[in-house]
Amino acid sequence: MTDFDYDLFVIGGGSGGVRAARVAAATGAKVALAEEYRMGGTCVIRGCVPKKLMVFASEYHEMFADARAYGWDVEDGQFDWTRFRGKLHAELDRLEDVYRRLLDGSGVEIVDSRATLADPHTVKFTDGSTKSAKHILIATGARPQPPDMKGAELGISSNDIFNLDALPKSILIVGGGYIACEFACILHGLGVAVTQFYRGAQILRGFDDEARGLVSEEMQQRGVDLHLGTNVFEMEKRDAGVWIKATNGTEGTFDHVMFATGRAPNTDGMGLAEAGVELGRQGQIVVDDYSQTKVPSIFAIGDVTNRVQLTPVAIREAMAFVETVFQGNPTKVDHKLVPSAIFTQPEMGTVGLSEEAAREIEPVDIYCTSFKPMQQSFAGRTDRVLMKLVVSKATRKVLGCHIVSPQAGEMIQLVGIAIKMGATKEDFDRTVAVHPTISEELVTMREPVRSA
Repeated sequence: MTDFDYDLFVIGGGSGGVRAARVAAATGAKVALAEEYRMGGTCVIRGCVPKKLMVFASEYHEMFADARAYGWDVEDGQFDWTRFRGKLHAELDRLEDVYRRLLDGSGVEIVDSRATLADPHTVKFTDGSTKSAKHILIATGARPQPPDMKGAELGISSNDIFNLDALPKSILIVGGGYIACEFACILHGLGVAVTQFYRGAQILRGFDDEARGLVSEEMQQRGVDLHLGTNVFEMEKRDAGVWIKATNGTEGTFDHVMFATGRAPNTDGMGLAEAGVELGRQGQIVVDDYSQTKVPSIFAIGDVTNRVQLTPVAIREAMAFVETVFQGNPTKVDHKLVPSAIFTQPEMGTVGLSEEAAREIEPVDIYCTSFKPMQQSFAGRTDRVLMKLVVSKATRKVLGCHIVSPQAGEMIQLVGIAIKMGATKEDFDRTVAVHPTISEELVTMREPVRSA
């Protein structure tokens, strides 16, 4: 007989929180989950899923042009944002319902309310009521963080894109991370005149320099008006839209300005510090290798911990949490060699170390090739792709792989398996190529282009 209302109370109905609740309930634990907005979290409601559907929609314009080059008698047609948005929202409604049915079918009690901490074992709801739990799991994710500048309230975030009544004719996207670059490509593909400002010297900071350089070139070649070393200095609302002045002195007016300048963990006003939970400089919950905070009864997973902000990582952390707490098998999450994809046009897939990071650790050989892929070249396009392997000189292990290409995300998933297993360059060499494909270049690069 427990002294608590629940064995586990989860705050946050995103991918990590829902997985933890379901799997914990399957062990026989009594579990409840609170979500203040919509079940599914960032990924399902305002992130990965709607974004990827918009990526698909945005690619058809180039497909029509390519089809004509291949002999098909097709016209471009017009993109109907209202029609697409209706189907998009219907799909998100369906997925939210799936999440709710999964929780209900697992025996998890759903509380549609904001939940905060009253003490290390008690959660408090909006109506003032409370519930107690032996363990509390925080999985509240993160949110877009607007810049600290005058007029920032005139801008929108990636969350708002999916709910626009109409597509803008023009937009300024401020930022150079993957969210900024993905939406720059998406909106350009849908016919919006896209300008992008990034204060740094090159977009996609932290990724391999050669790979991100090619993504930058290809985005500009497609028509994204990218300005590096540039930021917004002033902005104000005018009749024609949002007027901005850039740090380089130029001025412009846009239908919308979208800020993609970082994300902040959702920890404000939750009573975390009062309960003894340590917060980091960016507001993230500080946890150990087992996702446990300094308060033994309180754990945290996903973006709110600011470790690796990817949905599959949050799900892995959820599984490890349940294994540790409810199965008696202490399990750490391996955050190394996590493959990821950036759904720009072209896509970028990456796993492991960049050339720059690897050469700071040990001597490496770089195998790299860039070329025009057959499909696009035949259609008369000048697109280029990149295949790159970073290899340890000492062990010959492949330390990193970077792909810029159509379907790079699909490729990097499979390459990630080999690299996670510790594959060497010679293992890649022994693999017979699949011809004709773009990916065959990964196993046909015989000589390094340089050593570092």
